[in-house]
Order: sequence, then structure tokens, then C-alpha cells
Amino acid sequence: MLGFLDGLLEPDRFDDLGPNGLQVPGRREVGHVVTGVSAHAELFRRALAEEADLVLVHHGLLWDFHPRRIDRRQAARLRLLLENEVSLVAYHLPLDAHPVVGNNALIAAGLGCGPTEPFGLYRGSPIGVAARFEPDGIDAPELVHRVTALTGREPLLFDAGPQRVRSIAIVSGAAAGEVTVAADAGHDAFLTGEPAEHVMAVAREAGIHFIAAGHYATETFGVRRLGELLEAELGLRHTFLDVPNPV
Repeated sequence: MLGFLDGLLEPDRFDDLGPNGLQVPGRREVGHVVTGVSAHAELFRRALAEEADLVLVHHGLLWDFHPRRIDRRQAARLRLLLENEVSLVAYHLPLDAHPVVGNNALIAAGLGCGPTEPFGLYRGSPIGVAARFEPDGIDAPELVHRVTALTGREPLLFDAGPQRVRSIAIVSGAAAGEVTVAADAGHDAFLTGEPAEHVMAVAREAGIHFIAAGHYATETFGVRRLGELLEAELGLRHTFLDVPNPV
């Protein structure tokens, strides 16, 4: 299974913020995979209740910006996995960037965009997408309606762009700073997960729609699609566990 995922996502192409792939080893035989966005105790407890053999997430346990020690919180999370022989596998930037199963490609498809192209460099690798609404764009309120329907929540909107939205740049998660890049590239709208204080002024001055649809909400798509792919291609049982986060 790990060979299949590594071959699909090519994690070695990315200078990521933590290790991709297996983070915590468990039992060798995997029949049931649980997917979720972020590795934490609530997800693990629910995965155990589902009798999962492996948990596959977008946000793993190990990050470069965390202390290099195991505190009580981290120990409690690890204990849930290790004592029950449940593996943890995580894919971060590779799962944002993938042109088919990545968060950003799936958001673009879900919004009804046309073909995508890479957008948004992070440490030298593009992780987002840019796309057009063909043939002649959509009205801005319709874009907001589509975002709300796709993510299941009303986004934060700075509606400073044109009435007709013909192109959009998308970088899921925490990429508010890329609104400047999107505006400079001539896009009518930029969608990410989290906002930042400065982007309201940037959006108004640049004449671009800024849409913050939630870090969690914009990053449910890729990991869920991975689980569906494992079920279809490898015959594994898959369950997606939604643990909503308002951020």
C-alpha cells in the first residue's frame, strides 16, 4: 500500500515541513483504512472504534516547527496508536499538489473550473492550481455559492474583484499571502483556507476577490479521495472520519 501511495504522490519531489509516508508503524496486514484531515487524539479514538488498521491523514504528527521531544499530549496520541498496533501515514504537500487527487485540483473540479495549471510555489514546488471558468466566466455571487456548497460552510469573502469571474487561483490551507501572486498574475479570484489581516487591503487595492473557505474545509478532499482510491484499486475497506474544525 505504501508503495502504491508513494508512487502516486512522489513525496521526494517536495521540501516539506515534516516526513511524508509512514510515521507510526502498526500491524503488517491492513484491511481497513480510516482517513481524516489531521492526526490527533479524537480522530484516533474514533478510528479505533471503527476497528481501523491504519489511519491516513493530511496533517501528520511530526513537524519541523514542533519541539524535538515527546510531551504528554504527543505521548497520549502515540499511545493510542502503538498500544493498538494501528499505523499512521501522512502526506502533506504532495497531497495538496497532485493534479488528480490533490486538494487544489479537486476544489477546482468541484467548482466547475476548466483545465488547471500549476500555481503557488512553496520551497520551489507548485502546490496550488490556477484555472478558468469556461467559456466566459461566472458571476461572483455564483462562485461564492459554489464554494459554500462544496465546503459545507460560508466562506470569509473580500469581494473586491470583478462582477464576472473568469479565472481563479487556489491554494488550500494557510496560503493567504499568495493573493498578491494571484493578483499580479491577473486572476479575478483567489481561494485559500485561512485569512490573514493584511489581505483585505491587498484584495481591495488589487481588485481581486479573496475567499477564505477554512483550512480544514479546503483539505478534506485529497485524503478522502486517496482512501476511495485505495478501496477501488487495492480492495481495502475505507472510512472517512469528519472531525470538523472551524479554522
